[in-house]
Amino acid sequence: MTEMPAARPRAPFFSSGPCAKRPGWSLQNLKTDTLGRSHRAKLGKARLKLAIDLTREVLEVPADYRIGIVPASDTGAVEMALWSMLGAKPVDMLAWESFGEGWVTDVVKQLKLDDARVINAPYGELPDLAQVDTKNRDVVFTWNGTTSGVRVPNADWIAADREGLTICDATSAAFAQKLDFSKLDVVTFSWQKVLGGEAAHGMLILSPRAVERLETYKPAWPLPKIFRMTKGGKLIEGIFEGETINTPSMLAVEDYIDALEWAKSIGGLNALVAKADGNAKVILDWAARTPWIANLAKDPATASNTSVCLVVADPEVIAKGPEAVAQVAKGIASALDKEGVAYDIGAYRDAPAGLRIWCGATVEQFDLEALTPWLDWAFAQEKAKLAKAA
Repeated sequence: MTEMPAARPRAPFFSSGPCAKRPGWSLQNLKTDTLGRSHRAKLGKARLKLAIDLTREVLEVPADYRIGIVPASDTGAVEMALWSMLGAKPVDMLAWESFGEGWVTDVVKQLKLDDARVINAPYGELPDLAQVDTKNRDVVFTWNGTTSGVRVPNADWIAADREGLTICDATSAAFAQKLDFSKLDVVTFSWQKVLGGEAAHGMLILSPRAVERLETYKPAWPLPKIFRMTKGGKLIEGIFEGETINTPSMLAVEDYIDALEWAKSIGGLNALVAKADGNAKVILDWAARTPWIANLAKDPATASNTSVCLVVADPEVIAKGPEAVAQVAKGIASALDKEGVAYDIGAYRDAPAGLRIWCGATVEQFDLEALTPWLDWAFAQEKAKLAKAA
């Protein structure tokens, strides 16, 4: 039986959201003079505006794109876009994992858009992007499938002369993968992913074309207050200058600012992408040389560098059926949690049974290197249990 490894990860935080805090993070590093104050006071608005300005700088968002802090995390940001902008044109909905499927449900079952076309693929694969009509239709898609570990390799499939809008859920891609803003009209993400911020707040980035849609199109359905971005047919500019729709957590704002300043200090977007790439390489290289495990992503060109999703590939375990595979995967995650070696690495509840290891920029490479022998150890334990039970 495989011997228990001697070395342990220094930080066992491999959850895919909320994700690991930045290296060196401490609550004492955060400014607290906004606490107990109104977020609409001069100080509060200045800190919210700073969060927006740093987002633009680190994420390299074009100067003519608006950036707003909105309620309800990435979900809230996506919902605002779907309910405020769709219906003006036919729409193509791309889905290859659970969150994309969620947006399909919104559009097909809630908004009930008859001209919505769903283009999907199973977990581990990407839909045929050649089927997407980016010239004449709106398009809704996730850049990185957080629960499948599959991402779009680039935005080359999006027409430069498009007439519709591209609405991109980029929550596990922003700050770890290069987003081609010239091809994106709406980009959303949440603080708790690549930068390891706190949850409950989302970011909504709008191109000039998206703003034009908001100012010229009125949906046929009523919009709740937290979705409304226009007044009298004009964009409410304050939303994109730090005047939030509802009350934000200023402690969470300070935590996000701290993460952005850290990102700047290590070299900005290029450094963040390189760090995530290096982290993912540790796990992907290990998986490539380890017979019992495989990447859920079928094509290496579309494999995520943040939410790396893995499946048990051992022939003896697979031969015992799906329940045995699920038992082994859950057993590995449970054993490493119990040992304090890796927290929250089980696959997402709707995804195929397996493991999901976050490799974003706030995770250190040496911790991932220390993790892989523990994965081998835990698998050996779980396979032995399976054999004994038989």
